[in-house]
Amino acid sequence: MCAWHHLGTREELLARVPFALKLDRQQVALFHHEGVFRAIGNRCNHKGGPLCEGQVRGEFVMCPWHAWEYSVVTGKGPPGYDEEAVPTFPVEERADGIWLDTDPRTPRRLVKHDPHPLTVLTPRGDGPPRVVGISTTGMDAVNPRLSTSDLLLEAALGHAASALGAETRLLRLRDLAFRACEGNYSKAAHACTWPCAITERDPDDQLTPVYEALVQWADVVLVATPIRWGQASSLYHRMAERLNCIQNQMTIHNRCLIHSKVAAFIITGGQDNVQGVAGGLLTFWAELGFVFPQFPFIAHSRGWDAEDMENNVRDVRQSSALHAAAGELVGRAVELWRTLPRAGTPDRPMERSGRKAQPLFPAGGGEG
Repeated sequence: MCAWHHLGTREELLARVPFALKLDRQQVALFHHEGVFRAIGNRCNHKGGPLCEGQVRGEFVMCPWHAWEYSVVTGKGPPGYDEEAVPTFPVEERADGIWLDTDPRTPRRLVKHDPHPLTVLTPRGDGPPRVVGISTTGMDAVNPRLSTSDLLLEAALGHAASALGAETRLLRLRDLAFRACEGNYSKAAHACTWPCAITERDPDDQLTPVYEALVQWADVVLVATPIRWGQASSLYHRMAERLNCIQNQMTIHNRCLIHSKVAAFIITGGQDNVQGVAGGLLTFWAELGFVFPQFPFIAHSRGWDAEDMENNVRDVRQSSALHAAAGELVGRAVELWRTLPRAGTPDRPMERSGRKAQPLFPAGGGEG
């Protein structure tokens, strides 16, 4: 059944295109291509991004969120992806202006894609504790140096395996080629997805082992960082920005991916600000959903004026107290994990107070 609507004069619309409008519960994106007005559904098939805000190249518009493309003429994806399509709508230019019919000329077509492995979440079964260590220090692989944070992290993992009977993994960020966060959250809350849109699109991005360890595998996470100019390492921050996709599930879906998991930290450096670095780590990992044991970090620093780094390395290497503290840290973390409930699905809903819900589509949104 036709439902034609007058949109305005040709001159009025030329001054506005591309733009979106809602008519009869349809979300429509209007374009002007090769002298003709074209209308397609405004919602991208992938995650609902607003196509009217995308770049137009020839007849294809690129979704501003994750770069999926559609023809403004046919609604189909580009060659090779043309089984996927958004709806198209009839548009007519009449004597009194431009008219649009909200009864789609062609329907939306969704291709079923295999789920990404990171989306397959299962309840934690029985078995020994699982401890992952994440090293965030950078290094020249050809001419490596001794890292004090790595040294204590390896001591903690060794204690976890030998004394606590834990399964362990060590992830060194310097060995992983992963892209920096591209700021999808700054486009819209729902543009930051789980899995990360970079991970979905780029099979060469190597942050997947970190995601898999944090969300699916590990019970205890040990993060080790040096102090760089009073802050955690640049590799740490690069990883942390990419972990926003985990925290953002709470913001947009009240969906907590982290349950009954413990985090603890190892902080070393020639410069001071241990408390500042620890505070940032505790805040961020709490926002992901992790809990912490008593005394959740160990640290070593010789202070602001200690520029003789070779002595700092010597002190950590020779300190039996620091090596023992690393074992005690992971011991406290595993002990806390043993007390936590492990029933239910890993991504069960959880209300997070203090944040407003982020609806994907405003009231009155529809199929287009």
